[in-house]
Amino acid sequence: EVELMESGGGSVQTGGSLRLSCVASGFTVVNYCMGWFRQSPGQEREAVGGVDVDGKIYYADFVKGRFTISISKDNTKSTLYLEMNSLKPEDTGMYYCAAECSVWSGVPTLPPDSGYWGQGTQVTVSS
Repeated sequence: EVELMESGGGSVQTGGSLRLSCVASGFTVVNYCMGWFRQSPGQEREAVGGVDVDGKIYYADFVKGRFTISISKDNTKSTLYLEMNSLKPEDTGMYYCAAECSVWSGVPTLPPDSGYWGQGTQVTVSS
């Protein structure tokens, strides 16, 4: 059974850092396009970044230079990370990882009713 479980969210002040983890079970993340997405109340879900099946990493313009995506280096290759630095209040939202995305014009995309999604982890950045 394929399952994704995010963790690492929390509340920080502006300029703070958080590291999100997405543990995959039932498959190996390096074999799929994996993405990080976020959604704020009243807003549409948007892509933060992702990794394609070739290992190329993509970032949304609004997180370039602040966020880093990586995959676990152990033999399981089953954890996707999102290191977030220099956090801003506008980074507040529910963060989701997802599998089976596609990359179009450098942006990971996946309809909410497609692929595999985790349950999300809340990130709150206060000013």
